Amino acid sequence: MQKNELNFLEMKKNIGSADRIIRVIIAAIIGVLYFTGTITGTLGIVLLVFAVLLILTSAVSFCPVFRLFGINSCSLKEKK
Repeated sequence: MQKNELNFLEMKKNIGSADRIIRVIIAAIIGVLYFTGTITGTLGIVLLVFAVLLILTSAVSFCPVFRLFGINSCSLKEKK
């Protein structure tokens, strides 16, 4: 691979602490709504997959969508 390709594959933190907390809260709400039967069917499954993605991205502090649009909610201290 060339150096440009490696830079694209690098996962640098781009999710800050506040953003991570918000993602976990939203995922928890979706999970509770799904498992209590408030949201069901296809919409429920799609939202549950979305909640899992929110948890995963907050766990690794990296969001590919943020990278795509050049968004970074990580403070300078957190990037280290």
